[in-house]
Amino acid sequence: MEAKRTKIGYLVGGGLKENFRVRLTVSPQEIQEGAFVVLSSGYWRYYGIVTDIQLGATDPRFADEQMGGRFPAHISNALHGQTLFANLEVLPNLMLEVGPDESSPEYAGWIRSNPQPKLLPVKNIPPHHAEVYLAGEGDIAQIFGKPGEKGNFIIGHTREQGHPVCLDLEKFVQRSSGVFGATGTGKSFLTRLILAGLIQFNKASVLVLDMHNEYGFNDKASDTKMEVKGLKTLFKSRVRVVGLGAGTTIRGEQVDFNLEIPMEELSTADIEILTRELNLKETTPTTLSALYNSFKNNWFAHFKAMNREEVEVTDDRGKVRKTPHPGSVAAWAEPNGVNVMAAEGLHDKLRRVFDKPYIVQKPAADGLKNIIQTLENGGHVVLSFGEYESDLDYLLVSNLLTRKIRSSWEHKTNTFRTHDPASGAGEPRPLVIVLEEAHKLLNREMASQTTFATIARELRKYYVTLLIVDQRPSQIYDEVMSQLGTRISGWLGDEDDIHAVLSGLSGREALRGMLARLQPKEEVLLLGWGVPMPLPVRSRRYDEGFWKELTGGTKKSREQNLKELGF
Repeated sequence: MEAKRTKIGYLVGGGLKENFRVRLTVSPQEIQEGAFVVLSSGYWRYYGIVTDIQLGATDPRFADEQMGGRFPAHISNALHGQTLFANLEVLPNLMLEVGPDESSPEYAGWIRSNPQPKLLPVKNIPPHHAEVYLAGEGDIAQIFGKPGEKGNFIIGHTREQGHPVCLDLEKFVQRSSGVFGATGTGKSFLTRLILAGLIQFNKASVLVLDMHNEYGFNDKASDTKMEVKGLKTLFKSRVRVVGLGAGTTIRGEQVDFNLEIPMEELSTADIEILTRELNLKETTPTTLSALYNSFKNNWFAHFKAMNREEVEVTDDRGKVRKTPHPGSVAAWAEPNGVNVMAAEGLHDKLRRVFDKPYIVQKPAADGLKNIIQTLENGGHVVLSFGEYESDLDYLLVSNLLTRKIRSSWEHKTNTFRTHDPASGAGEPRPLVIVLEEAHKLLNREMASQTTFATIARELRKYYVTLLIVDQRPSQIYDEVMSQLGTRISGWLGDEDDIHAVLSGLSGREALRGMLARLQPKEEVLLLGWGVPMPLPVRSRRYDEGFWKELTGGTKKSREQNLKELGF
């Protein structure tokens, strides 16, 4: 492995509480910020990334004055090489005990005692003048896993030498994660890459809440106008595209089935999360509670059916007066101790929900059940919102669906953990819920009310995690951000967004500038739980080459084809 590395310098300073300082023996133009480097000394190998490149001089006068015109060329070059230099700041991340030299007699005994050396956080430091190399392909594989091994998905390549860098999907699905980047940095393409890897890996089901109808069917790239394959095109029967509302099609394509929501499935909590969107008053929870007490699960249908009419009645003296219609809001409110104006105000504001065509008394099919069964049975679902792209639609449907999913997965997990052989309950299949525009559901105001914050905090033990995709991570509640394991971020220009992505991570001050200086497209910084150490990479392109590699061209067995068809 040593021979495959490129030597770039030697260690001249640093410590455990500060970065290592490396004197370059090559031109500083050959090294980039974020380069993955290896320090090798004795029994140990240290891995880190370059966080800064600095010019220095043995005497400031040599740096301040050009020598080319003052001395002959050979003297000028000699002075330049002896007096001017460049240093690297290296953030050390991991260390590996490699033992004595393989050719030494001690090596056989050492390897018997250490058959599988473990990567450790940096606990000691190499001595002065330890040699420093650019990491070779073997080093990348040592840290990030070998391409081709099960669960190792190539997310990108190192920027200097193009070595493949893998994401451990087995680890990735164990905790919630996030994909971040400013608008136009390619978050959707990067998310497609990851989703394609997860579906191909097939150890977790995927539910995509596709607000803008981007993931299911083929699309066109906004910049190149080239066709972009959808997940349904790539994986056919393994992915089911669901359209919100009866008769919904997506770009003229027929969906696998449609989702209509029964009125009885709407809880009062589903309405309360719309407080900001509908500008609901402080009295709303009281009114909703009274509605539920009166009509139980049918509260929504009864409230929708109420009117605002009055009728004329004649009293015993023959005087005509107006009184609330028996089917009116006021006629229900008064005997139930509810303020009539508050109830009528809520009825007015809920007209935007009453008028949604996808909320019906009795759906043609149980779409909610079909989605959950598909996911439980190992399939993947893209819920396309079709023409219902408003924030209200997204908030209402996403929260309701994930509330049902949470209940189902908690029940399956609890049954599995009872260890009752008679129940026949197997281990629940892990589920990843993909949430775009995450700040709309996970901001400080909404986080305590939606199911998503609960999933991010608690549902990892119930086999459900989130993959949140957002351009404004600073608007996501910090308690939710702290629960994210793997974070994959493209360029971010806003200082608050950078701070949010790096929150809770060691070495964040050193990584801050690196994140701000990524290329606007096709460069991402890998951070957190799913990767052993932070690393900037050139992300793979979601293109024809990737699609061919993913589908493989290998002929499937008859059993595999039947399984994909559901038999």
